Amino acid sequence: MKPLTIYTCKLTDEQATSLHAALSARNWKTRTVPYARFAFESDKTNIVFYESGKLVVQGKGTAEFVEFVLEPEILQQAKVGYETVLNPDLLLPRIGVDESGKGDFFGPMCVAGVYVNASVIQAWTEVGVRDSKNISSDKKIAELAEKIRTTPGCVTDAIVIGNETYNRLYAKMKSVNAMLAWGHARVIENLRGKRYQMNPPPVKAISDQFAASKSVIQNALMTQGKELELVQRHKAEEDLAVAAASILARDGFVKGLAKLEKDFTFKFPKGASAAVDAAAKQFVRERGAETLVQVSKTHFRTALRAQDLPEPPKMEWRKR
Repeated sequence: MKPLTIYTCKLTDEQATSLHAALSARNWKTRTVPYARFAFESDKTNIVFYESGKLVVQGKGTAEFVEFVLEPEILQQAKVGYETVLNPDLLLPRIGVDESGKGDFFGPMCVAGVYVNASVIQAWTEVGVRDSKNISSDKKIAELAEKIRTTPGCVTDAIVIGNETYNRLYAKMKSVNAMLAWGHARVIENLRGKRYQMNPPPVKAISDQFAASKSVIQNALMTQGKELELVQRHKAEEDLAVAAASILARDGFVKGLAKLEKDFTFKFPKGASAAVDAAAKQFVRERGAETLVQVSKTHFRTALRAQDLPEPPKMEWRKR
């Protein structure tokens, strides 16, 4: 769980007056902030109350201030530090599944799953486990992935779909969503095979809803996976189990891409961009178009541009 460094809420005029008095009594330093009714700062925390009625608390001392000053004295409620008390479902044993590399032209696609229970979640309180998209450093991803794998009670699994396998699967399935469903189902099945390591057993598996119909993954589930309740929702990475899975998946993708760079002595940029287009063209010039299948997802339009081939017209998307 990421340490609390920013907190926002709405205050009534009466609460704002009380907060101003409390900060003044503690000799906090005032400062000027545009559109703010008042602002204070300490060595660890900045506090701004805007004309709109919104309060923003930010800095290393956020959790301490909210828990020991704002909540008991001003809001007269207790939430920070009591999330699992207020929402016991946060401690339920469960499996989270996520993927990485789906939108990257170069490199593999990786799907990972993580089993968590109450002790694992409590162990991660200060670790900083969060959605991998909010972590820009590959080094930090690797560090967190190692902490996740070595947490007592945590059970993990990951499959890395290399580019040649990926391209064969796509040729057969004709759909990225179908491949994702197969990957998610495979990881859930693998984790169910390790259920003897899980105490207590998981009550559900959580995944992002990447397809319009929830039946895509449900239909792909294998024998043991069908024994679990499958929960699919948008922004599933907000769940700690899915966030942990996203970190392991990203770590698998990053390491897979690094191996390709070593094997081909070529720098493969991440994502899909003009820089990726340029790298793809260079790779084809140096290694030949037939080698693209070994390092990229060849159904991307980037593969056509790299070979100076005409692109099919883009289909106009319409909401049904």
